[in-house]
Order: sequence, then structure tokens, then C-alpha cells
Amino acid sequence: MVPVTSRDTPVSTDRVELEVPADPAYLAVLRTATAGLAARMDLTLDEIEDLRIAVDEACALLLGVGGDPADDPGAGAGPQTRAPLRAAFDLGDDVLQVRVTGPATTLPERSSFAWAVLEALAGEIDTESGNGSSSITLRHRRVRRG
Repeated sequence: MVPVTSRDTPVSTDRVELEVPADPAYLAVLRTATAGLAARMDLTLDEIEDLRIAVDEACALLLGVGGDPADDPGAGAGPQTRAPLRAAFDLGDDVLQVRVTGPATTLPERSSFAWAVLEALAGEIDTESGNGSSSITLRHRRVRRG
């Protein structure tokens, strides 16, 4: 596998990409993948659980928000017609980065309770919106134990 590098993406030894329907019923798949990949990096049980919840919260933001429903082409559509949820996991030596992209055209204000939860659970957070979707990137740096 070729290492993935950019300003925002750590050097990666592995990349895992998943795509699921934009339906809350499929969030368990992404939570399970997060936990499995975090365990592969030898994170603590607390770190694994925090990341699993953070990815779930990020996905909920990407599924449950939107500006005016008239501005969201996927609003009111079933999971078959909405843009899917995509998750890209980049595993580096000491960093797990998860970029989740979903159908939300806007994200809530960072002062909301959902953001407070997300920021408490994830190390670094970046967001991006445009072209009919939004993405949330979570970066967790492993604490070296000695």
C-alpha cells in the first residue's frame, strides 16, 4: 500500500475506506470498524470507546443536520436516494485519522452540545462543507506508554 500524505493526513501505513447508506441503522458498522482499527493500533480501552463514540457523533451530525430542507436535495429522501456516508480511516504509527463525509449541506454551530461532546472525545477536528455534502475529520494521537 502506498503511504497517504498531505497537509492534513498523517503518513499512513494502512487506509481503510467504508461506504454505507445514509441511514442511522448502518452507524453500527462504522462504530465497529472504528473500534477494531483503534484496537489494532493498541489504543487503550478508554481511547477506543472515546473514538467509537466520536465517530458515531460525527456521523449523526452529518445525517441529522441540514439548513433549510428546501436547500438540501437529499432531505426527505430515503437512504436509497441520499448520498451515502463515507468513512476513510488512515492508520499511522501514532495517529488514527477518520474522515467521515455525509449528505449534510451544513453543520451545526460549534457552540452546540453535539460539538461539545465531539471535541471532548476527539483530539483534533476539522470540517469542510461544499458540493452538496460535508465532512468531519477526527485525528487521535496515541499517547506513548512507557
